[in-house]
Amino acid sequence: MKYVSILGSTGSIGTQTLDVIKQHPDQFKAVALVANKNIDLLEKQINEFQPLIAGVVDEQAYTLLKDRYTGSTKLIGGKEALIAAATIQEATMVITAIVGAVGIEPTVEAIKARKTIGLANKETLVAGGPLITSIAKEYDVAILPIDSEHSAIFQCLEGQTKANVDSLILTASGGPLRTWPSERIASATAADCLKHPTWNMGSKITIDSASLFNKGLEVIEAHWLFGFDFDHIDVVVHPQSIIHSMIRLKDGAILAQMGNPDMREPIQYALTYPDRMSLDMKHLDFKELLTLEFMPPRVDDFPALRLAYEVGKIGGFKPAVFNAANETAVYAFLDGKIVFSDIYKIVTAVLESMEPDDTFTLDNLLAVDQWARIKATEFINRR
Repeated sequence: MKYVSILGSTGSIGTQTLDVIKQHPDQFKAVALVANKNIDLLEKQINEFQPLIAGVVDEQAYTLLKDRYTGSTKLIGGKEALIAAATIQEATMVITAIVGAVGIEPTVEAIKARKTIGLANKETLVAGGPLITSIAKEYDVAILPIDSEHSAIFQCLEGQTKANVDSLILTASGGPLRTWPSERIASATAADCLKHPTWNMGSKITIDSASLFNKGLEVIEAHWLFGFDFDHIDVVVHPQSIIHSMIRLKDGAILAQMGNPDMREPIQYALTYPDRMSLDMKHLDFKELLTLEFMPPRVDDFPALRLAYEVGKIGGFKPAVFNAANETAVYAFLDGKIVFSDIYKIVTAVLESMEPDDTFTLDNLLAVDQWARIKATEFINRR
């Protein structure tokens, strides 16, 4: 039996993780669940899965749930809930399914508690790659990727030595604006950007998919997960989202991992690694008509991807600032405070405002992250 703690249980990855757990009740048990503020869904999850603890990060929502809940699960409020769930003694694996840099601290604590990490919070490695990877090595903790692209590369690399591999190839759907003419992209609304053609994801990731910021974050994450330099990490647009990513071997051969766009496959593989188990979902069927397209990303129209390579190569705190400024700008866009084209402009403006890097510690990382959010908000308020 594998005992699992889920940070972000009411989000897209969290709910699908619980679906996988529900399919294999003799293999997995959810011992801790944490939500931000969706207490109605969290309460249903508590009643169904009976975790030992459940947390609500939003203090007001926590108070509402605490006042009405009468069950035996222990409730914890505030950011302390994330640390409690990340370090609960009974858990052997922690699924980091929360969005944003808020995932950094609980991930660090989970590693120090020697929990296997199922990583769906890409911002943790984007912002804190040097720190997270060094701590994981120190504590001999495995970080198993859950993002479909990184899970695909992880699977393709199995059985290969790094010397055999020339490059990693991340696939991108291209998002809902992929076919839009260049002159129209700047005027895209949040509603336009949320109409993802293949994946059902949270709003922040869906906006990032439309701008290719998400693929830029994934490029940086792949660098830290697999140890390849940025000149050997490529991106190709694949609108059908059937091939989740690929690797190119030194002799030119390509290995690809394929499947329908359903996050339960990579989630379950992280849970069962290195074994495989049956999974009840619609699987890829080659008896059905299947068309696969590939094309280069439009980096002039979606320059965030090119910028991600630049900040990734520079390193230091620049990826953390890139991530924090983008996160702040995306939520401002969703709130109608800025237009789509402002997201990239705000991120570049914050990056240009950076002071020289300090020593890369957790405290400094969190301070830089907070500075970037404040600076981005200043630029947003000027729009």
